[in-house]
Formats: sequence, C-alpha cells, structure tokens
Amino acid sequence: MKQYQKQLLDSKKPAKAPVEPGTDVGERIQKVLARGGIGSRREIEHWINEGRLKINGNLVKLGDRLNPGDHLLLNDRIVNWEKFTIQPTRVLLYHKPTGEVVTRRDPEGRPVIFTQLPKLSTARWIAVGRLDINTSGLLLVTNNGELANRLMHPSTQVPREYAVRILGEVSDATLERLKQGVELEDGKAKFDEIHFFGGEGANKWYNVIVSEGRNRLVRRLWESQNVVVSRLMRVRYGPVVLPERLKARTFYELTEKELDLLFEFSGLPRSEPFNTPAETKYKK
Repeated sequence: MKQYQKQLLDSKKPAKAPVEPGTDVGERIQKVLARGGIGSRREIEHWINEGRLKINGNLVKLGDRLNPGDHLLLNDRIVNWEKFTIQPTRVLLYHKPTGEVVTRRDPEGRPVIFTQLPKLSTARWIAVGRLDINTSGLLLVTNNGELANRLMHPSTQVPREYAVRILGEVSDATLERLKQGVELEDGKAKFDEIHFFGGEGANKWYNVIVSEGRNRLVRRLWESQNVVVSRLMRVRYGPVVLPERLKARTFYELTEKELDLLFEFSGLPRSEPFNTPAETKYKK
C-alpha cells in the first residue's frame, strides 16, 4: 500500500524513549491513522490489542501518542504517519454503474470502483458503505477514516434512499408489511418510507428509505414478499444527493461549504485546512 515503505525498520537502530503514559503531548495513534485512511479508530484499537503496531521498537498501548520523529510500524512495515497530520479531508461523490465492485482487487477480474478515482499522494480512498455489483448510484468515498466510520456506524442511523424498479403490482398490504417490519435471516428489518413514483406496463418505480447498511437489505426486503427487483439505484446518503448531471463512472468533489455541512451532520468537528483542487470536480 502507498502509505507504507517496502523496507523494514532496521532492528539494530536504537529505539527512542517512549513518551511516558499520561503525558498530554502529540496525538493518539488511532486518531492519526484514522485521519490518514488506514482504518477506523475501532479497527486500529483492535490492531493495538493484537500487538500489530510498534512505536520506536516498543509495542503500542492504548493511549500512546505520536510525536515528531517517532518511528511507527504496522505489521513490521513503516508507516509515514507524519504526512497524515497535514492532510485535508476530501470527499467524492462517485456515480457507480452496475457491473463494478466496491473492492480494491477482485479475484474474478471485474472492474473495481477505485480505478476510476484520482490518485492520492498519501493514505487511500475509503468507501462509505458498499453497493453490490448489480446496484448503481451514489457512493461516497473519502480519505478520512474517522468520518467514514461515523457515517457507516449503525448508531448514526444515516438514511439511505433508493430508486427501485420492480416487476408487477404490489398490494397495499405488502407495502404496509414492509414498513412495519419483516423477519430476515439476520433479524427484523423495514423500510422507513415507501413512495410510489409511477411506471408503465409491468414496471413500477418506488423510492424507499432505510437507516441501516446491512448487506443487500433493500433487495432482500422486497424479495421477502416475492417481489422481483429489476433495477436498484441509490440516490441519497444522509444529506448528500446524487446530482442529476453526474454521469456513471464520474465523480464530484465536495466543496468546502458542503464538507462543513457533512461534518456537522456526522457530529464531528472540522479544523483541518481545506485544499481541494478545483479541476477535480465533475471529472472522470
């Protein structure tokens, strides 16, 4: 990965004296790495407990902080963490088409969404949730792991809105069951809202809203009532709406004002500098 150097840290190099526990200097390791997109704070805390992180030759403990000159290893590879301290948050709206998968590498050789995004000099893009290969529409990606984790965490209950094309008629009783909740293999689920948007012939369009990110949840809810979904497209994630003029396989980068609104929605403070190149907006 780009954030790692390939060479291992020389084990013979004398380690720096670690910062004494409780000393209020530097930033907590999980905060720095989350900002750089290495993982969420929770993931990084698990790595610390598993002994996968070392600072100046010593195993990292929860509460340890990073200070200038510290040598940090993750799985025995150097992390250039100091670059993450000045990295501004970036968020892209990507219009995912059907046929692409939300992963970095696909063993089946299918196209992946990350090849369509601009390259980052540090850290990596993190997808905020997933869309399966047959679902198109809005996908948020960011270089801020903390923001991504907040927007995906079940406790946040971010509303996701989808346009759904189904085959055949759906009774009022079926729609009511889907709003009240039905039992799926991983627990009860429901649509928060269902709105009919018309259609011709056998095809009917609905807009539905869910507040969970369970795998294939929208499809499974309809299928639980023996309703066939022929097309599924995410049109909104929280306060972010898919722009009508954003074509498939292209992205739009949030402006400073839009980023402020997204941070406010997520309940996170935003204090880092803003540095979004204007030429990246609405670009393939």
